[in-house]
Amino acid sequence: MCTGRPGWLTVSLRVGKYKKTHKNIMINLMDILEVDTKKQIVRVEPLVTMGQVTALLTSIGWTLPVLPELDDLTVGGLIMGTGIESSSHKYGLFQHICTAYELVLADGSFVRCTPSENSDLFYAVPWSCGTLGFLVAAEIRIIPAKKYVKLRFEPVRGLEAICEKFTRESQRPENHFVEGLLYSLDEAVIMTGVMTDEAEPGKLNSIGNYYKPWFFKHVENYLKTNREGLEYIPLRHYYHRHTRSIFWELQDIIPFGNNPVFRYLFGWMVPPKISLLKLTQGETLRKLYEQHHVVQDMLVPMKCLSQAVHTFHNDIHVYPIWLCPFILPSQPGLVHPKGDEAELYVDIGAYGEPRVKHFEARSCMRQLEKFVRSVHGFQMLYADCYMSREEFWEMFDGSLYHRLRERLGCQDAFPEVYDKICKAARH
Repeated sequence: MCTGRPGWLTVSLRVGKYKKTHKNIMINLMDILEVDTKKQIVRVEPLVTMGQVTALLTSIGWTLPVLPELDDLTVGGLIMGTGIESSSHKYGLFQHICTAYELVLADGSFVRCTPSENSDLFYAVPWSCGTLGFLVAAEIRIIPAKKYVKLRFEPVRGLEAICEKFTRESQRPENHFVEGLLYSLDEAVIMTGVMTDEAEPGKLNSIGNYYKPWFFKHVENYLKTNREGLEYIPLRHYYHRHTRSIFWELQDIIPFGNNPVFRYLFGWMVPPKISLLKLTQGETLRKLYEQHHVVQDMLVPMKCLSQAVHTFHNDIHVYPIWLCPFILPSQPGLVHPKGDEAELYVDIGAYGEPRVKHFEARSCMRQLEKFVRSVHGFQMLYADCYMSREEFWEMFDGSLYHRLRERLGCQDAFPEVYDKICKAARH
């Protein structure tokens, strides 16, 4: 079995073929059920999007501690897959702000799991991609919100200086948000932000307005002019700062999209829905895109950042690169640090056309995956994954997952996560 939601609706460029061979179960649950400001919890159904969440919560003075970028990302996808934001150095991944999951299991029974009730299932659900049960509701922590993000922009040159500065800022708890955009091997802008209710006159920048420059281009100006900056950005605009340009993917789809004339006349029309792009994309175009385009997020220990950036540079050579720090707690489940203590990791996001000579998707990505495994890192499962089954279970800890699949009778009801997402299994 699998959910009946069409593959083209998901915010992933991968098209899952299992939808055609599995029994599709329609789960049209898309409502915010309850906001409890005393317990500081929001209870939502799995198809609630980040756009819905920010629209409601910010209007009543609350927000999620981790609110991933794109409007169309769903709670179900962020739990069963994963999610990250520039606040993750404080709060962890999206799964780490969830306090309860409600699931329907293979035998049709309903179960609620929390860190203290059915805890093994609670820790096994994240990254399982719907292969342990159907998610029907989740409870997520909320925190008080403020009107603006006071955002500092600092250009940094030299990879060693970039890694040192980025690591230091990621370890400072007073930073609510930390993010880096790497424009070449040795040029970056590092941004740090704090929430505030006051904005200095003349420094307010509503970057979410349709006529504004794309955020990554706006940030690049600080690098080009070699100056630091300070801006106050409305909170919801900050959360969705990369939405209008789909990070920097839109420049490959609409190369003139950041032109001021285009922005003023047609900026309200973008971005196109990722689901629409997938729906209207033919098989030939999809294969062409797969061979000449990279969309990957690799999660590696912060101590390996310099080594990882060099590897990305040599294997795929895609810029800009997104750097987002996060704390990874030592908890059971598919993803955890090597030791017994929480460890600082970084998400390295590469989205665009590889500039490396003779790029071949399968061999280049397998090389990158091998590096990530060697440093005890993880690959986000929304992306194309070329690992063998043995390599996949070398990267992810399947001990609890496999134990639960056997106990809950999942083998005959749901595919294994590897069979659902890896290209070697799907072809």
